[in-house]
Amino acid sequence: MVDVILDHVTKTFGKVVAVDDVSLRVKHGEFMVLLGPSGCGKTTTLRIIAGLEKPTKGRIFFDDEEVTYLPPRARNVSMVFQSYAVWPHMTVFENIAFPLKIKKYSEEEIKRRVKWAAELLKIRELLDRYPHQLSGGQRQRVAVARAIVVEPKVLLMDEPLSNLDAVLRVRMRSELKRLQRRIKVTTIYVTHDQVEAMTMGDRIAVMNQGRIMQVGEPKEVYYRPANTFVAGFIGSPQMNFIDVTVEPIENGVKLNAGSFNITLPREYSNLLDKYSGKTIILGIRPEHIYIEHYVPANVKTVPLKGKVDFIEPLGSDTIVHVDVGNILIVVKVPGEVKLRIGDNISIHFNEDAIRLFDKNTGKAIV
Repeated sequence: MVDVILDHVTKTFGKVVAVDDVSLRVKHGEFMVLLGPSGCGKTTTLRIIAGLEKPTKGRIFFDDEEVTYLPPRARNVSMVFQSYAVWPHMTVFENIAFPLKIKKYSEEEIKRRVKWAAELLKIRELLDRYPHQLSGGQRQRVAVARAIVVEPKVLLMDEPLSNLDAVLRVRMRSELKRLQRRIKVTTIYVTHDQVEAMTMGDRIAVMNQGRIMQVGEPKEVYYRPANTFVAGFIGSPQMNFIDVTVEPIENGVKLNAGSFNITLPREYSNLLDKYSGKTIILGIRPEHIYIEHYVPANVKTVPLKGKVDFIEPLGSDTIVHVDVGNILIVVKVPGEVKLRIGDNISIHFNEDAIRLFDKNTGKAIV
C-alpha cells in the first residue's frame, strides 16, 4: 500500500485546461472517490495517476517516490475501465492471467493467483467460459479480478458500474467496497454518481471545471459543503437556495427573502456582521424541512406558511413543492403524508441545518 500524492497537477489540451492545479493526498489503503459532473477532469486526473497521461505541470508521488514520468508498467497500478475491456477471444482464466503472463510469472504462480482472485470475486466456476457467455456483472467481476491479480500498489477505477442495471449496480457497490477492505489496496474511484460516492468512499474529492472543490468524509461533504457547487451537486433532491438580505435586529439577525423573513438567533450576529445590508444565499436541504405534525421533538425550527404547488410521490418518500411568497421551496416528507395541490400548510426549517453562502464567491459562511 502507498500514499498517492498529487502536487499542484495541471493538464492542458491546447487551450483547454482539463485539470487545474490539483493537489491531493490519498492515504495508504484508503478508498478515495473523485466525484463530479461529466467533463470536470476526474478521468484525466485518474489517467495521470496511471501514467496514461503526462501532466503539463506538477508532480505525482507514490509515498516518497516521484512517478510523474514513469511509464504505466513501472508504477505497479491496475485500472478497471467503464467498458470492462475483457478480451473476447480469451477465456475468463486467460483474461485474469494475462497481466501475470506479461510479467513472466511461473505457471504454478499464475494458477495460484488466478484461483485466489476468482474466489474473491466469486467467479471460480466461470474460468472456462468466454466473455460472450457472461452477464455484464460477471464481465465486470472478471475485469476487477484481472486488476487485483497482480496485487497492485494502487487500484484505479473509472466509472466501473455505469453500464450495469440499477439492481446489479447496488449489489456491486457493496461487493467492491468489501473487496477493497479485504485486500487493503489504495483505491481511487471515479464516478458522477453521488450515491456511489457517498456509500463507497472513505473520503470524497468533489471536482468541477478541473479543480477540487472540497475533500472530506461523506458526512462532512453532505452536511458541511464548502460552497454552493458542492451543496447543489450532493443530495437529491438538490438543496434549496434562497437569496436573502442580512438585516441586524436586537436579538439576532433577520434574513429578508422579500416575501418572507427568517430570524436567526444572536450567535449568528458576529458571523454575518460584515454582510449587513448585503445579499447572501441561504441553503437548506429538502429533508431538513418539515411540515406541521411531522416536526421532530427537540429540534429548533423556523416556521413559514405556504401552499402546495406540486407533488412527486416516490413511494417511501414524497417530494412536495411549496410556494412560500412566490418562492418555490422543495420539501421531502414521508410517503404516508397525505397532501393535495392547493393545500395551505406550515413548513419548518431545521435551524441547525441552515447553511449560508457568500453571494459573490459561493463559499460557505455557515
